[in-house]
Amino acid sequence: MADYDTIDFFTDPAIVNDTPAYLAHLRARCPVLREPHHGAFMVTGYDAAMEVLGTKSAGFSSAVAVTGPLPPLPFTPDGDIRAALAEHRGEMPWTDHLAAMDPPEHGANRALLTQLLTHSRLKANEDYVRGLVVRLVDGVIARKGCEITRDFAHALSTLVIADLLGVPEEDRAGLIEELGAPPTQMGDAAHKAQSDPLAHLAPRFRAYLEARLAEPRGDMMSDLVHATYRDGSRPGLATVTRLACFLFGAGQDTSARLLAFAFRVLGDNRAVQAKLRADLSRIPDFIEEVLRLENPVKCLSRLALEQTAIAGVAIPAGAILTVNVGGANRDPAHFPEPDRFDFDRPNVRDHISFSRGTHACLGAPLARMEVRVALEQFLARTRDIRICEAEHGPPGARRYAYEPTYLLQGLEALHVEWDPA
Repeated sequence: MADYDTIDFFTDPAIVNDTPAYLAHLRARCPVLREPHHGAFMVTGYDAAMEVLGTKSAGFSSAVAVTGPLPPLPFTPDGDIRAALAEHRGEMPWTDHLAAMDPPEHGANRALLTQLLTHSRLKANEDYVRGLVVRLVDGVIARKGCEITRDFAHALSTLVIADLLGVPEEDRAGLIEELGAPPTQMGDAAHKAQSDPLAHLAPRFRAYLEARLAEPRGDMMSDLVHATYRDGSRPGLATVTRLACFLFGAGQDTSARLLAFAFRVLGDNRAVQAKLRADLSRIPDFIEEVLRLENPVKCLSRLALEQTAIAGVAIPAGAILTVNVGGANRDPAHFPEPDRFDFDRPNVRDHISFSRGTHACLGAPLARMEVRVALEQFLARTRDIRICEAEHGPPGARRYAYEPTYLLQGLEALHVEWDPA
């Protein structure tokens, strides 16, 4: 067993394949425990996580939501840190993006996006998704197997968010290869923690938005560039460009990882697959349990604005708390037999994989819809889905590799096989 008391969650790539055991070890010691390398408070209990994200969220800033304790704060905390944070926020990575915004800026921009993500727009997007899934499945079904992340999941999620935003069809294929490495990389790529992986998309999306400013096309980017805040003011082109880049990056990231995990569960748990095939109406519940056990976002960090306490543990002002989603989702105090896959759980939707509170994921309905449609098609057009033993080993001795990032949880590759129906 690894020495979980000394391992560095934020920099050691070895932890990415052992995260559930590491988080269980921390939770057994204390649901809120300060790790020794960067001084971050690791939140691994469900109730403690709900305090940070919900009932006591006003006492925390999301400025470090993406990066956690890396890099360190550009100032020395001293008492209430609100003034210091405001002064130095521009020096901190990712703080221009929605996930790292605080009130009132976050509320204004979230409200602006919420009014654009209408039911009718998502419904129209579902019609596109259904046709796209059929085309993508047509391209792989006769092969009786594929590497699901590269050959299906990544392409699906990227094309879906591109369609929702209104990216021209002729540009969509190129965008599949254009996204950079995931943020907060470990090991040799740790320097990427200080970069913005979405920055290279800004010129492209700014050009799209400028074109729609001159000539609206009825798509989401047209509405975004002409949108106003509730007080009637306009956000400006720089702001809407960042919002469009963030929507594109976040919109494809979570869905692709979730879809790959869903296929892994189907291939690894044949009883679950048989049960799902017998009643496809249970796919939504199946997706929730996949989200609980294999959360695409690994952690959500917050910065304490003032002295407080979480789960009875004193938290000084300026401390960083890292809510470990997988720790909360497998807390046995909230989810009995937490390591067992069971989509009959009465509290199957209690997981925090899409966060909670004011920063709950705006794209959660889109991600759920994409994965549901994809599973409906694959289960209808196959008789059996299996994990490729040549690539991943036999049942009971599987070999899976996770991406080396402390923020996101995703498989580097998943090779699956099937028998066409």
